Amino acid sequence: METGSVTTPFGRRSMTLGMLASQVMAGEIKPDQSVDKWKLFRALCEAKPLLGIGDRALAVLNALLSFYPKNELAQGNGLIVFPSNIQLSLRTHGMAEQTVRRHLAALVDAGLLLRKDSPNGKRYVRRDRAGEVDEAFGFSLAPLLARAEEIEQLAAAVMAERLHVQRLRERITLCRRDIAKLIEAAVEEDIPGDWQGLYSEFRDLIDGLPRSPTTAQLELLLDELTGLRTNILNQLEIQVKSTKRRGNADYIERHIQNSNPDSTSELEPRFETKQGAIAEPDNDRGSVTVAKGETGHPFAQKEEEQSRRPGVRNDGGGLKSFPLGLVLQACPEILAYGPDGAIRNWRELMAAAVIVRSMLGVSPSAYEEAANVMGPENAATVMACILERGGHINSAGGYLRGLTRRSEKGEFAIGPMLMALLRANAPAGRKVG
Repeated sequence: METGSVTTPFGRRSMTLGMLASQVMAGEIKPDQSVDKWKLFRALCEAKPLLGIGDRALAVLNALLSFYPKNELAQGNGLIVFPSNIQLSLRTHGMAEQTVRRHLAALVDAGLLLRKDSPNGKRYVRRDRAGEVDEAFGFSLAPLLARAEEIEQLAAAVMAERLHVQRLRERITLCRRDIAKLIEAAVEEDIPGDWQGLYSEFRDLIDGLPRSPTTAQLELLLDELTGLRTNILNQLEIQVKSTKRRGNADYIERHIQNSNPDSTSELEPRFETKQGAIAEPDNDRGSVTVAKGETGHPFAQKEEEQSRRPGVRNDGGGLKSFPLGLVLQACPEILAYGPDGAIRNWRELMAAAVIVRSMLGVSPSAYEEAANVMGPENAATVMACILERGGHINSAGGYLRGLTRRSEKGEFAIGPMLMALLRANAPAGRKVG
């Protein structure tokens, strides 16, 4: 049985006030106090960040507990275990004896174990004639029993903090999704506003978060994202209210006008047809030849002819056109195919798309069909998107025909494709919103 007297360590190991405090605490255990050792061990595993112990130290403690014969840690059962380092090594799946000794010392320093060293430093037990333990030398588990309530409280605090962080991350994810989709909807609906600026602010908030953020940093990010989402919602609500005041008829008329690719935009240059030379690919050599005496882009000319027919509306197959600046920001690779490595208007983008069409092996008929269904501006935009995602598309021609079919059925929108590329082409290290 334990005598309750203070013991000092064997050999060169020095006595510390922490060891003395642990022994005093162990001496205050109530006679009827007990705890399930495995339940307590699970609480220790939860509370390890606050106790300053690692996984391998816990593995050694698990081995020590396995040498304790009862499931309940109690003063009456004796609280000393005395396995050798070789036995501990076997029960820790072959951990080196030096490593076992190091982690035993860490458990003692953390106040979870007490050494009760024999005169020669060996671990053994002395029994009486009846076979009962008279005195044992080894490691006392009394600090675990004495600190059981504290350990359970620390484990509860760690679990509560983990749940709080999990909920913060969930709310941040929802905010990120809301902001990204609301901005995307605003861009698709041509709602006035500095949406690119708001998107840049959104990305700056996300990219400013460290790889392993603290709880305070997550709370601050959530507050900032919530404020940004509220700002976006307010702008959209103002637009919805103004739309209701104008009436549905005016709202529909405005969208029909905006869907005309020849409409004037304050932000982007108007597509103009003029007498000049248009680049067309030479399929045999992969180069570009010039056809003289044609007015504008051939697909734009065909669209103008169709628009003059009674009952035919020049709306690009119902697809919404997007600002040229947004298209070039989402698809920067197409710039290399413009004059002097730049694209300044829709006419230059459509000429570059013809070059890209030839380079990617898209047949003239497939591209012409896309231009007829989607409109020339949208067909050029789609070709720029295909170039941007060229490494992920096996057959550019088949992919374009598939989008054309979906566009005919009203199942395809360019907006999500552009927004995805805009996120993908954000500066390196940025995350997807």
